[in-house]
Amino acid sequence: MSGFQIGVIVGSLRRDSFNRQLANALGKLASRDFTFKQLEIGDLPLYNQDDDADPAPQVHRLKTEIQASQGLIFVTAEYNRSIPGVLKNAIDHASRPYGKSAWAGKPAGVIGVSVGAIGTSLAQQHLRNILAYLDMPTLGQPEAFLQAKEGLFDKDGAIGADSREFVQKWLSAYEAWVRRHVS
Repeated sequence: MSGFQIGVIVGSLRRDSFNRQLANALGKLASRDFTFKQLEIGDLPLYNQDDDADPAPQVHRLKTEIQASQGLIFVTAEYNRSIPGVLKNAIDHASRPYGKSAWAGKPAGVIGVSVGAIGTSLAQQHLRNILAYLDMPTLGQPEAFLQAKEGLFDKDGAIGADSREFVQKWLSAYEAWVRRHVS
């Protein structure tokens, strides 16, 4: 394979989301053979099993983009010590109907940033439980719980100098994870 398309799912809809900034910055650190595409989840209707036989066009689009990706990175916020509802909604849509999950077998990475000192550790743990059920091999180490503080991002939106080596190490491990599972 000459290149890897990675679907990036940001678990926050906030206009100035730290996690969207992180997703954008990750793309700047990626190896040349990795392309990142942020997948839209904010326009999905609320999941309703009654709609499984005839899902909305936005659901078809999401599932098609997931299927076209060689791996997925979840850049999640933490709301009330768990994942945001918008992220769970997207996960539920793309996993249905039962037996037709778009997620299965896709190598995943989980990362996130929050203003709290423990970053998004609890949201990431909940998300890892969900991804295990969805049969997504998920990078376990290194973990990356980032705190949004001065200098995390530089003036150009890249990862700041103090955190660049740490985030690059995580991203390099994820890229190796994808190569291992896709090859």
